[in-house]
Amino acid sequence: MADGVNEAIGKIVENLTENASNSTEKVPATPEGMAVAYGSLVVMALFPIFFGSVRSVQHHKEQKKSGEKPDTMTQKDAALFPLIASAALFGLYIFFQIFSKEYINLLLTGYFFFLGVLALCHLISPVISSLVPAAIPNIPFHLHFKQGGPEGEADLINYRFTSHDVVCLVFCSVVGAWYLLKKHWIANNLFGMAFAINGVELLHLNNVVTGCILLCGLFVYDIFWVFGTNVMVTVAKSFEAPIKLVFPQDLLERGLSASNFAMLGLGDIVIPGIFIALLLRFDESLKRKSNTYFNVTFAAYFLGLMATIFVMHVFKHAQPALLYLVPACLGAPFALALLKGDIKALFQYEDHPSDKNESETEVKTEAKKDK
Repeated sequence: MADGVNEAIGKIVENLTENASNSTEKVPATPEGMAVAYGSLVVMALFPIFFGSVRSVQHHKEQKKSGEKPDTMTQKDAALFPLIASAALFGLYIFFQIFSKEYINLLLTGYFFFLGVLALCHLISPVISSLVPAAIPNIPFHLHFKQGGPEGEADLINYRFTSHDVVCLVFCSVVGAWYLLKKHWIANNLFGMAFAINGVELLHLNNVVTGCILLCGLFVYDIFWVFGTNVMVTVAKSFEAPIKLVFPQDLLERGLSASNFAMLGLGDIVIPGIFIALLLRFDESLKRKSNTYFNVTFAAYFLGLMATIFVMHVFKHAQPALLYLVPACLGAPFALALLKGDIKALFQYEDHPSDKNESETEVKTEAKKDK
């Protein structure tokens, strides 16, 4: 009888274990679920490029007014970038092979918590300021920390902020705590979108040639690391940080607790995005009251992204998105420039002309005045 009881208990434990393992398995993606996931990823990719590009134009105008000349990527930097990115990617892959990914991701989580809070603050500070009731005063503060004495001083911290910025910081810190504790996909996407918009806004390519070198180099980089090795896919799946946008394919079945994710790396948004933002600034320089180059290239990016998703769905294999996005983002504006006769103006345009170019422009202007 005791044997019968033990056997019965064993079967119960076995059934409970089997049910528990089944409950933790990923729900297979349905066609509807995949459509929702990939459609959402496309929208989330287009949003940062559009708004980041608009903000980059405003940022560029502010720099011109202030006379500030920011650090821009040189052609040498653009050529070296794929090599540096490859070294970083392979280094992460080796780390994940040698050390426990839990400890690595714990360190990265803390690092991206601070970066994410700052990025989100920069993005939504104007929105929060507009929502704060007028009864709450906007008190300015100045945090100034200097090093040295009367013989010479150096600023270590020189930061101005307001009480509204403090409210914004508290709100963003709550989102950061949510990400830190739960790693929820919505919190991940809020940080990822903030990184992407800030990247497109603040990372300026100075001219089209630099953009071509960067995009072509990363075109080769993406193809090699996705098709040539398993490094890119392994790191993407192991790396728990908001450097990718994710959306659940089982959202319709499991709601906000879904776990079967489709993903898109931020590099596939920011890298083409900074080139598209450059084209919007080029449109502004032409003063034609139309953003033709931006609109055409933005549409080409959308088609390239759709091609990536289609091929990935058909072949059931991860795709290097830049394989489709780079030809689309380079081919569309160049073809348009040839048709409109703007190819020379496109390649001569610079956000921040060098001193040599400025002096040449001044000489030409003086010559025209003399005539």
